[in-house]
Order: sequence, then C-alpha cells, then structure tokens
Amino acid sequence: MVICLLLLIVSAVAFGFMTGFHDASNIVATMIASRALSPRRALVLTTICETLGPCIFGVAVANTIGHDIISGDTVTLAVVIAALLGAIVWSLLTWWMGIPSSSSHALIGGIIGAAAIEHGFGVIHIAGLKKILLALFISPFIGLVVGFILQRLILNFMVAVRAEPRANNFFRAGQIFTGCALGLSHGANDAQKTMGMIAMGLVATGFQKQFAVSWWIIAIGAASIGAGTAAGGYRLIKTLGFKLYKIWPIHGFTTQFASAAVILTAALAGGPVSTTQVVSGAILGVGASENIRKVRWQMAANIAMSWILTIPAAGGVAAGIYCLVKYFMKHLGGPL
Repeated sequence: MVICLLLLIVSAVAFGFMTGFHDASNIVATMIASRALSPRRALVLTTICETLGPCIFGVAVANTIGHDIISGDTVTLAVVIAALLGAIVWSLLTWWMGIPSSSSHALIGGIIGAAAIEHGFGVIHIAGLKKILLALFISPFIGLVVGFILQRLILNFMVAVRAEPRANNFFRAGQIFTGCALGLSHGANDAQKTMGMIAMGLVATGFQKQFAVSWWIIAIGAASIGAGTAAGGYRLIKTLGFKLYKIWPIHGFTTQFASAAVILTAALAGGPVSTTQVVSGAILGVGASENIRKVRWQMAANIAMSWILTIPAAGGVAAGIYCLVKYFMKHLGGPL
C-alpha cells in the first residue's frame, strides 16, 4: 500500500514538473525574444510566480479534474497513475521534437484512455468532458482575438500620441509585470491539475473518503510546477519566441497581458485551459493585427496539428501503460 501511494505521489510530481518544464517557454519566450529580460532572470521570476499562483487563486480547476471527467466510484489507482504517465510520455516526446503541445490535453487524453480500457467509455461524463473540451479548444481563439484587439488599440494609441521609439523601453519594463501576471495565472490553472490527480488517487486508495484538496496537496502541486519551470525548456522557447515572427517589446507586453487575462479568468471559473494554446493564439493574434503577412502560418499550422493529435495520442499511450501498471500493482498486492 505504501509503495502504491509513493508511486502515485512520484507520478503526480513528475507530471507537475513536466508541466512546468514544458510550459515555462510559454511564459518566458516573449520576454526573452524581445530582450526584456535575460533567460535566467525570466525563469527565476516565472518560477516564483508559478509557485505562488495555486496558493492564491483557489482549487476550482482541481475540482473540475476530479469530478467532471469520469465517475468517482470507477476511479482506481491504476487509472490515475497510467493517466499521469501517459501524459508525461507524450509531453516528453513533443518537448524533444520542439512542438509546444498541451500538457492539459495530454492529461485529459490520459484519463480517458486509462479509464476506457479498464471500464469502457461508459464511465466518461460526456457533459463534463464537453465543458472541458470547449474550454480547451475555444481558449486559444479567445487568446488570438484578445491579442489582436489589444494590439490594435495600443498601436492606435501610440499613433494618436505620436509615440517615439523610446516607448519600447516602457513595454520592455512592462513585461516584468505582465510576465508575473502570466506566471501567476499559469500556476493557478496548470498546477491544479496535479492536485486534482493526487486527490483522485487518494480517494481510490481509501486514504481519503471523499475528493478534497488538502493544504499539503496544494504545496506539492505548487512546488512541482515551480521546480519544472526553474528547469526551463529552451527548445520550445525557440519555437514560440523566434519562429512565429520577429517579436518586439510591444508584442511581448500585449501577448502576456492578453494571455494572463484569459488564463486567470478560466482558472477562477474552473476551466482547465492550455497555457500553451492560449499563449500561442495570443502571439498569432498580436502579430496578425500588425501585419498578417509577418506571421509564419506554416509553423502555426504545425502547432495546431499537435493540439488535435494530443488527446488521442496521449490516450493511446496511457491505455498501453495502464496494462503495465496493473500488472505491476497486482504483483505488489496493492489496490488496483
């Protein structure tokens, strides 16, 4: 039993770490590309904000993960661990390839794949899944629209006041504040997914009678995503910060402001959105508002394809891992 519980915690911490590692680029890419901060300073600032985010803004997203995807009485420890490991494997693969895929999509796919192979698709809450998928797929387009409109408003204002080139200094310094807001919002949203999975596993093993996110679960989720962020992910920083278009301080400021607004709103409402998607959408919206031709749409299409593939791919990986986890746990004599 102790070994099984340890395996749950290690898997959840690894997922939280991978989420921070994989998504760190989303927070710092524009700051680094626009030369607002050095890579080291950007990562330190983001790490602090990522860790504080889930401690400040509640656990609405964790509750969504714990209640809205599969029936609580069908959750087993093997399903939880397989879902986490499936999401980790897919995130590692896309990180290695430099593709900014969604850890949120990967986790949802992992839960569906692991639960379906054990109980069939009947245990999946269709209504809850629709709500989650709606938040996941609409949020990048909202980020794109908000980024587009905000950039247009700022550009029009700059023209109206006849701003000089030194205005870039304002936007460069402003990214420190917008970067903090984005880090807090990302921690508030993505760290809660780790918390939700730990709480699900504790209910499945009987350590908790009902789903609840205790203070120590919050601490583990916050620390794991903070540690992952500190490790960074330069492969994805290159994709988001340098391969979509040439990013200047004004672009970084607007992108971070728009992304933070969308992600934090979703976190407070309990919607598990993808930071990767929202930031990517905001970057595209900001670039398109200035000159649609400057955006490298082929790279954007590659990112969009990874969004579509992530849920079924992670689900398939989790289904295969589930068989291995169940075999391993059966020999340990722990709860399946």
